[in-house]
Amino acid sequence: MVDTKVTREDALAFHMDPTPGKWEIQATVPMTTQRDLSLAYSPGVAVPCEAIAANPELAYDYTNKGNLVAVISNGTAVLGLGNLGALGSKPVMEGKAVLFKRFADVNSIDIELDTEDPDEFCNAVRLMGPTFGGINLEDIKAPECFIIEQRLKEEMDIPVFHDDQHGTAVICAAGLINALKISGKKIEDVKIVLNGAGAAGIACLELLKSMGAAHNNCIMCDTKGVIYQGRTEGMNQWKSAHAAATDTRTLAQAMNGCDVFLGVSAKGAVTQDMVQSMAPNAVIFAMANPDPEITPEEVHAVRDDVIVATGRSDYPNQVNNVLGFPYLFRGALDIHARAINDEMKIACANALAQLAREDVPDEVALAYGRKLTFGRDYIIPTPFDPRLIHVIPPAVARAGMDTGVARRPIVDIEGYEESLKTRMDPTASILRGINARARANQHTIVFAEGDDPRILRAAVLYQRSGFGVALVVGREDDVKAKLTAEGLGDAVSELTIVNAANTEHLDEYKDFLYNRLQRKGHDSSDIHRMATRDRHVFASLMLAHGHADGMVTGATRKSAHVLELINHVFDAGPHDGAVGVTAVLNKGKIVLIADTLVHEWPDENDLADIAERGAYVARRLGLEPRVAFLSFSTFGYPVSERAEKMHKAPDVLDARGVDFEYEGEMTVDVALNTKAQEAYPFSRLTGPANVLVVPARHSASISVKLMQEMAGATVIGPILAGIDKPIQICSTGSTVNDILNMAVLASSTAR
Repeated sequence: MVDTKVTREDALAFHMDPTPGKWEIQATVPMTTQRDLSLAYSPGVAVPCEAIAANPELAYDYTNKGNLVAVISNGTAVLGLGNLGALGSKPVMEGKAVLFKRFADVNSIDIELDTEDPDEFCNAVRLMGPTFGGINLEDIKAPECFIIEQRLKEEMDIPVFHDDQHGTAVICAAGLINALKISGKKIEDVKIVLNGAGAAGIACLELLKSMGAAHNNCIMCDTKGVIYQGRTEGMNQWKSAHAAATDTRTLAQAMNGCDVFLGVSAKGAVTQDMVQSMAPNAVIFAMANPDPEITPEEVHAVRDDVIVATGRSDYPNQVNNVLGFPYLFRGALDIHARAINDEMKIACANALAQLAREDVPDEVALAYGRKLTFGRDYIIPTPFDPRLIHVIPPAVARAGMDTGVARRPIVDIEGYEESLKTRMDPTASILRGINARARANQHTIVFAEGDDPRILRAAVLYQRSGFGVALVVGREDDVKAKLTAEGLGDAVSELTIVNAANTEHLDEYKDFLYNRLQRKGHDSSDIHRMATRDRHVFASLMLAHGHADGMVTGATRKSAHVLELINHVFDAGPHDGAVGVTAVLNKGKIVLIADTLVHEWPDENDLADIAERGAYVARRLGLEPRVAFLSFSTFGYPVSERAEKMHKAPDVLDARGVDFEYEGEMTVDVALNTKAQEAYPFSRLTGPANVLVVPARHSASISVKLMQEMAGATVIGPILAGIDKPIQICSTGSTVNDILNMAVLASSTAR
């Protein structure tokens, strides 16, 4: 794993671009006609209002209450930063809302309450109860967090869940189930020492005791040492509930002979001597963030029989709350739960533990750059495991139904599981796979246009994100000035800046270029000028000679002009096999549109080439290609000479014997809409097409830009396929993130 370096400038830019913050609200119903307005508001809205007033349970049917969670904080304990106040906590709460949506399709609104008074806080949350299906409390300091959560649980009839307590506890419990399984020990027999008597620590110990850990086998410590029966200093009712009958007084004494150490305290709290004093086959969960109580390297330097987990992503066995809270709420919301109880939390922990023992999909292994199998270095599933969404919520829902907190039990649990499988955005896993391949490849990418601040910022991000090495074509003084203006002056020393003046390969480049172009009207002066003054040509020459693995360009010039320049170095013309394929991502769907770059008016043979290149790109993105040749006609009707080539193109592929699905000609609705496809049972497509071959370059360009501007689609490309090296050509309106995506794509497809 690569520990991503995030600078202050990166973080601020991320929260400001393209719009301030991290989420927005979109309507789910049409709002275009007078009838739409009449149904959405007055007079039509009166009907569901009256129905809900008569039967409050109908709020789950006629409003978004059943899929809406409030993330609420007063900012008194923000991350490890302390009391930043309500407003200072808002970026974290927005982030939590985004995680709810990303991982479990739960809509969430962040609410920051400007009070430190528990009574005021509870009253405010209670009064908002009708709006939400659940309440996620966050970043509230102890002991007020205990008071607030308990009171709201008693006063509200929807789930109230303080994630800082129970989220950590659930994931900790899941990992411990598997760690003890590997160690050959039982939870009721092991001696457990917990360091850190705050919200998370107390919740961890409470959950483990409810799962069978013996009270007299558990010792809790805080900054003053062991919490023992009779201690008065620094005590409160929540600590007192876990006071142990013991003569030990220090953490070191408590850890002597213990089987399990759980840390939610501070860096360096555990020493190697303490580790050596633990029982054989011990378990250490050092969960302090950002730095654990003791690192895995420090543990394994003195013991090789210890299973170690931390809260960090750059070590195996990450105890990450995102494995829990989205799926706990997903299951609770789907049964219209009145609460999230211990049984539901234990069900979540058991389901997570069981999932880690199962065979890991290849896409998960690819994302983490190694094969993951159940064992000492893999006791907890990874946050990006796609099975979480359809494994954890059903387990939570079952537990909720069994314990009587479900308002509306799920009758068809198997159907529920299937619905969860299709609920999440499939494009997320595709983009994640691209990123994973890029990180695994560690390729060198040349950014041709080092005179553009967007390019420079993308190059810095590419390198700092651990994807590989970024080369920038430009002048050092100019690059330094532009980076400094962007607040990234320190990044100059990180980037490698290349140009004709500082390369030792210039003569080699010019000889190569002269041999290619001498019979195309270019003399030696032309060649020298091209190689030394045009950054696109220079970057292409670097790529052709193996001095980079991929190339990104096009942000400062029109793509057609850039392609002409690249064609001086590579065979990237209409009859050279080159094709431009653009990926369009929108509302959980992805389609590839081709040719968006090279062929102005392709014939049926060119169209067949385009289809093959499009299928190749689809497979590189992890898709099983289904190609549709698009027209305004479908299977010969209406008859038109302009559609004839689209009608013939499948015949060309028939003769070539390709190994992917294809069909045509057809209108775009028949290609993408399964309902429309039912009218053509003879079609060879087994589902919606994901590669769309269009009649001409202009129609491809119109389609892409229309989707981008009218539907807000994410566009990646054009991806230049059919040449030896990965070259990605951005559009002139590309953002920094767009350019970075293109660089990552180039890296992921490079050989």
